[in-house]
Amino acid sequence: MNNIKKSYIFLIIGAILIAFSPVLIKGAGAPGTTAVFYRLFFGTVTLIIPFVISRIKGKDKLNKKGILIAIVAGLCLAIDMNLWATGIVATNAAMPTLVANLAPIWVGIGAFLFFKERQSLLFWMGLLIAFLGVSFLIIQDLVLANGIIKGLMFGLLGGMFYAAFMLLAQSGRKKLDTISFLFISTFATTVFLGIFMKVQNFDFINFSTKTWVYFIIMGVMIQAGAWFLINFAQGFLPASLVSPTLLAQPVLAGGIAYFMLGEELTLWQIFGGFIVVIGIYTVHFAKQRKSKSLSKK
Repeated sequence: MNNIKKSYIFLIIGAILIAFSPVLIKGAGAPGTTAVFYRLFFGTVTLIIPFVISRIKGKDKLNKKGILIAIVAGLCLAIDMNLWATGIVATNAAMPTLVANLAPIWVGIGAFLFFKERQSLLFWMGLLIAFLGVSFLIIQDLVLANGIIKGLMFGLLGGMFYAAFMLLAQSGRKKLDTISFLFISTFATTVFLGIFMKVQNFDFINFSTKTWVYFIIMGVMIQAGAWFLINFAQGFLPASLVSPTLLAQPVLAGGIAYFMLGEELTLWQIFGGFIVVIGIYTVHFAKQRKSKSLSKK
């Protein structure tokens, strides 16, 4: 089997695996911050050996500014994961994950404001479509008063910080190699999540065997396994294929939550979520079209 065919298989498996993440967080029965802390902790442990090997082989010293950017990026990712996971535990697995995937929109707006990157009309149309979908989700909460808006707000805020992480990664990767930036930012995220746990007086140790099993599964299967498969695929497949595939996560997560946790989606949630996904895809393809047009110049 050649690397292209292998990449397609790895990408599909990776996308399915990461869709289990919100369900595992919900099923762990621990605070959201605790769940993502141990997911990152076990993920960081798996990155130690690759990072050490890369530093032994590498001749250049790590760029100090790049290290600082990676640490700040780790802080943004920690805040994102804290908010997202808290939203999942507070409400359900699907909605915070759905609106957290609005991150490409925040990245586009951030690039427009800070990097002076002009966005196309299609991008702004996607933005309006996505927020129209979110408005349907909020209206549902106002009508039925089922508390879903709390999860939406956590997801929205988390998505903004994830967008900040992506923008910082864009800058930091110019100063550090892939494994160095990944390890430093992941390690920083783990440390900051640990601080958040301490400030909120969350327990670090006293969990049931079932909860520890969930933590280990998340660290090995999601943080290390799924993202290894996805990163492998990114080396052989175009971003225009990888990104839309990963954007299917909230849809898959909703289906998995239905079968594993018994979480049912209302017509408002399905309709609003469908519109949000259309908006996200519109933004994505607008950015891809812009990249292609720039590469031809």
